[in-house]
Amino acid sequence: MAKLRFLVSLTTNDNDYQIEQARAAEQAAKKLGVDLQIIYADNDAINQSTQILKAVQAAAEDRPSAIVFEPVGGTALPQVARAAVNAGIGWAVLNRDANYVPELRKASKTPVFAVSSDHVEIGRIQGRQCAALLPTGGTVLYIQGPSENSAAKERTLGMQEAKPGNIHLTMLKGQWTEESAQRAVRSWLKLTTSQKATVDIIAAQDDSMAIGARKAFQELPSEIERERWLALPYLGCDGLPNTGQSWVRSGLLTATIFVPPNTGQAMEMLYEALQNGRPQPERALTNAVSVPPLETLRPRK
Repeated sequence: MAKLRFLVSLTTNDNDYQIEQARAAEQAAKKLGVDLQIIYADNDAINQSTQILKAVQAAAEDRPSAIVFEPVGGTALPQVARAAVNAGIGWAVLNRDANYVPELRKASKTPVFAVSSDHVEIGRIQGRQCAALLPTGGTVLYIQGPSENSAAKERTLGMQEAKPGNIHLTMLKGQWTEESAQRAVRSWLKLTTSQKATVDIIAAQDDSMAIGARKAFQELPSEIERERWLALPYLGCDGLPNTGQSWVRSGLLTATIFVPPNTGQAMEMLYEALQNGRPQPERALTNAVSVPPLETLRPRK
């Protein structure tokens, strides 16, 4: 059998989680002995669709055996997925529920599935972190990801589900970047309501947004106000070794949630299906964990 070729499409090359996704793909390719091409969509859904479709429509000898991709936009490129499967190309969606997966699995023997972090459980873990830090209740300034993003919606759902009733959320929107959270907090600080607000924790749906929030508070002209905000617990998510976990060790974050990269898992599942003919589940989940462990978090004084 010819050597398998995998194409991995990621959203951007300037986000720590996406960089870790690329590293995991490279490690998996080496382990499995497959050829690998990684492309980046620059956070542009149309660009991502065009890039992948170009690979799907290439001459048969140049096409990938399988495509692993993390969608940029709200959809998981259903038309491109159908074109890939019709061309006999395996298809794995990362960190997104793609409602076309069951249909394509019924229509073709080509492997099609989704691999995702359990985003609802990630939200629950963050809710439990807040509960551990605020046993008597309080207010959390909660920075979410983009409105149309299913991961952001599911993390919010999990947070709402797990937090106690005596913990209240004040919600802001970010775009999974440090800069977007910094802008959101800056704008919030200009509101009269923010000046009267009592906030006990800053929690963000990813580590970079938690750091962006810190940077916005560092800009406050009043030293007393600046120190008050910077002394609060900051919670993030993704928990990669060189960023989130490092920031917990240095004290920039009180806690994060380690979300394992899943490109490697998707590639191994595709390899088993294509090389060894083993059927794969429609959906697989990775397990996230609190860093530090929940039982070590102490109530905020």
